[in-house]
Amino acid sequence: MKKLIIASTSTLHGGDYMEYLFPVLNKHFENCSTILFIPYARPGGITHDEYTEKVALAFSKINKKVIGIHQFDNPIEAILNAEALFTGGGNTFLLVTQLYHNQVIEALKQAIDKGTPYLGSSAGSNITGLSMQTTNDMPIIYPPSFNTLGAIPFNLNPHYLDPEPQSTHMGETRETRIKEFHAFNSTPVLGLREGSWLEVQGNDIVLKGALTARLFLQNKIPQEIESDTNLNFLE
Repeated sequence: MKKLIIASTSTLHGGDYMEYLFPVLNKHFENCSTILFIPYARPGGITHDEYTEKVALAFSKINKKVIGIHQFDNPIEAILNAEALFTGGGNTFLLVTQLYHNQVIEALKQAIDKGTPYLGSSAGSNITGLSMQTTNDMPIIYPPSFNTLGAIPFNLNPHYLDPEPQSTHMGETRETRIKEFHAFNSTPVLGLREGSWLEVQGNDIVLKGALTARLFLQNKIPQEIESDTNLNFLE
């Protein structure tokens, strides 16, 4: 049975890394002592070691050990043997490129399908959808494919932002960009606002957090989804 926490962000304003999710993660990772961390997205260009150290420090607060996947000679075996998995945020183009380069996409799918607890934040959440095509990130590198894990039957737009009426910004809104995606693709897209996450248990995909999420379906008016809604109707 699939067990995933898919978070829009790792850090809320004024909080420490993953702090707002610790109560949820305590339960999610209750049967494991070590988490395999995938640092491939490298936010701000930090190294794999620097990123892993940051995550290890955070998870020590809930008594979990963190080991980076780059520390293993065989990343496929590391994933298949992991007690739990966490893919951090950063640049989704880089993350997906590295997942394909290290040939671990199928291993991740297998681990998730067999019930290995998975946590994703930001880019690490983007890859749980059908494709990475609704990321906000710059295309700093060209991945072999836009196809991702398909652990959920739709795409995500983490860090979803609503238009600011008083803003002088003249660029595209998130909603505009998602409409552009839907001009060529029929995949549903869920805009996850900061502090929101999805809890996946088997076929149930439940929105959590204090805020609504915005659901975009091709050729339909976007709708607000209330917290605690099960999104399994998108199957």
